[in-house]
Amino acid sequence: MASQRKVTYPVFKKNQPDDSYKFQPLPEPPGKYPFHLDLHTVIPAISAEKMVFHMVGDTGSLYGGNFQRIVAGEMRKQYQEVHDLEDKPQFLYHLGDVVYTFGEAANYYPQFFAPYRDYPGPVFAIPGNHDGDINPAGTPYKSLDAFMKVFCDVESRPVPFSGDVDRKSMIQPNVYWTLETPLANMIGLYGNITKFGTITEQQREWFIRELKNARLQGPGKALIVCVHHAPYSADSNHGASSYMIEFLESAFTESGVHPDIVFSGHVHNYQRFSRHYANGSIVRFIVAGAGGYDDLHSLVMEGDTNFAADSTLTEQVRLEQFCDNRHGFLKISLEKAGKAVKLTGEYFSIPHEIRPGETPSVLTDTFQISCSGGI
Repeated sequence: MASQRKVTYPVFKKNQPDDSYKFQPLPEPPGKYPFHLDLHTVIPAISAEKMVFHMVGDTGSLYGGNFQRIVAGEMRKQYQEVHDLEDKPQFLYHLGDVVYTFGEAANYYPQFFAPYRDYPGPVFAIPGNHDGDINPAGTPYKSLDAFMKVFCDVESRPVPFSGDVDRKSMIQPNVYWTLETPLANMIGLYGNITKFGTITEQQREWFIRELKNARLQGPGKALIVCVHHAPYSADSNHGASSYMIEFLESAFTESGVHPDIVFSGHVHNYQRFSRHYANGSIVRFIVAGAGGYDDLHSLVMEGDTNFAADSTLTEQVRLEQFCDNRHGFLKISLEKAGKAVKLTGEYFSIPHEIRPGETPSVLTDTFQISCSGGI
């Protein structure tokens, strides 16, 4: 009898309930439309030739936070051990679910401020579903109240609930926004608190505008899209999101622009997909949601009747690499390469078979693409 194998393609979880009633209104943006933040405002000395940064999602932890602290510590070590400024990670871009299970202010000290106490760089973020969820048994508050105070402030200042940690608030202009850097436009979306994501029509119109705007800036910049809910996944907890696939593909079609790469969290593992389009272009879709939450999500086994494939949505999608049994994080490098930008991604994982804290992170996957700034 042949041994069971894990699937090598995205899958969709069957018989999922409609949870659209959970949708929460978005907070008023503190910044002005079109919600851009120039990285020079936060890091004046950022290089125009090479830029290195970390990416991770789903770092919040309810059960002691062992792996959350290790992941944060390994990123800190990479920051501190590199002496050449151009090779040093300069910031962290968080892919959502900073805290669990609800986005209360009280969750931010144990799940964010304390674990990232010694991370030397700024932290940018898009919200995840748990960041926007509301505790029905808690003191009344609005969705994303705490997230806004930490990441979307009108000025950088101490956060009232940061405890003894000296990390000031970030000045992002909105919960969906674009980080403008010398080498990339990074468009961050907010998928609200439903399991498979919900994007408002206003945000969709903004997103299409941002895609077109990025194309106008030419091939000298990479075009990166970040959204918490993973469009493609082969995991056994969430599976892929048909809503997010259809949203992104319709926006790409309407704008006439495809990004170079899409990063997501939500699923607690690492997966690297490529989608091949009829014009010959390829877009990578990366899931990096193993940043600290204790329970990891394994890939679906072939023959699992709780999941199904859908060739109409995923026929041209390939799962190229995954790591579903270790926590980890990404280090992304962007570097000028003639008129294009070379993007190198490295995924580092934490060995679980050795007691946490004894063994450093291990390079588990590497990928490289030439970015055109909108295909």
